[in-house]
Amino acid sequence: MNLTPEIVTVLMFSGVFLSVLTGFPFALGIGTMGFAIGTLVFGLPSTMELYYSRIFAQITNYTLLAVPLFVFMGNMLERSGITEKLFETLYILLGRLRGGLAIATVLMGTILAACVGVIAASVTALALLALGPMVKRGYDKALASGTVCAAGTLGILIPPSIMLVVYGPAAGVSVGKLFFGAFFPGFLLSLLYCAYILIYCLINKKAGPAVPPEEIAGISFSTKMKMLSVSLLPPLILILAVLGSIFFGIAAPTEAAAVGAFAATILAIVYRRFSWEVLKSVAIDTVRLSGMVFLILAMASAFVGVFLRAGCGEVVANVIMKSPGGKWGAFIVMMAILFFLGMFIDWLGIVLLLVPIVTPIATKLGFDPIWFAMMVCINLQMSFLTPPFAYAIFFLKGTAPPELGIETGHIIRGVIPFIILIMVGLALCIAFPQIILWLPSKMF
Repeated sequence: MNLTPEIVTVLMFSGVFLSVLTGFPFALGIGTMGFAIGTLVFGLPSTMELYYSRIFAQITNYTLLAVPLFVFMGNMLERSGITEKLFETLYILLGRLRGGLAIATVLMGTILAACVGVIAASVTALALLALGPMVKRGYDKALASGTVCAAGTLGILIPPSIMLVVYGPAAGVSVGKLFFGAFFPGFLLSLLYCAYILIYCLINKKAGPAVPPEEIAGISFSTKMKMLSVSLLPPLILILAVLGSIFFGIAAPTEAAAVGAFAATILAIVYRRFSWEVLKSVAIDTVRLSGMVFLILAMASAFVGVFLRAGCGEVVANVIMKSPGGKWGAFIVMMAILFFLGMFIDWLGIVLLLVPIVTPIATKLGFDPIWFAMMVCINLQMSFLTPPFAYAIFFLKGTAPPELGIETGHIIRGVIPFIILIMVGLALCIAFPQIILWLPSKMF
């Protein structure tokens, strides 16, 4: 059938939105849509050959082997007991500050992000550990719930992030450089969160009251330092083992992920949380999540193959390149599209569908691919907090104990300041690109 690239572009994007809005499984929706349109445009034999080559390339991609390994590492760490010890220590050290428990939650989320890299695990762990103590001690419910959601979403940016592992092959850039490009932006957001909580609680003294002195009385300084070293040292060693081996060129991300998975298992054994039941549970969860990721990877790659072969990439590029304002106008248009789609489509779908299309455009405009990748990733972090499809809000609402009285309205009001802070972080990275580019330039 003689279909112009413009018509094919409209048909394919319309099909994606239709599958999302009707609740059809995303992977099957884009896979079916791509196959149907490919058959109309190229014929059945060519489409089948294209699907075979694209899917085979994805499922045999060595770099993507890091996905199940990092997922295994995160799941095992979640069950190792390390999170409970760490929060107890931070609770004692920071509880006497106004907003101290919320700041402890952000720090906890930052460390979890560098160990786990899976949003669902981070938000769930923080909700179970930190939300109850904050609400029971009189914290504003919006502040408490917003802090948990925002801190939990740091795992999508701070390495080793699953999103960065998937992004690298999709954009044709080094996963190792993405890891270290995300390092300072992730910690910048963490610092902005802590500063906001501290200032807000100093102004509004009832929002985050300090823990009563009697709750943590009688604990000496030496005991606090011992607790800190016991709870903080193991995850720091794990982080250094994984990221250090990549930074110094000792191992690629896939090998480093294997080291992390092994080290997480050792930690579970040391903390006496390891059992065959735990191993079975971790393995099943890993297979489920990895299977979903690889199914979407395969179908999205095939969909994009049809999209690009039909000439739709040039159609999108021409529209974006003609944006008023030159290269920065085009950049704003791309960021706006990503932000809008993030409210409706999961990050995985956006990365796999749009990144192969917009990355060549950004490179043609003169943007560094690592810098542009971080702009996309920081933007997509907001997608976990922006309704209607805000996964962090859903995770928290589903995990929060009913007796705490956390309503969806509390959570939405709570995340709004953190969405603004992410935008501030994005603006700082635009104004000072070396926040992103300095560390990757020092890699061995």
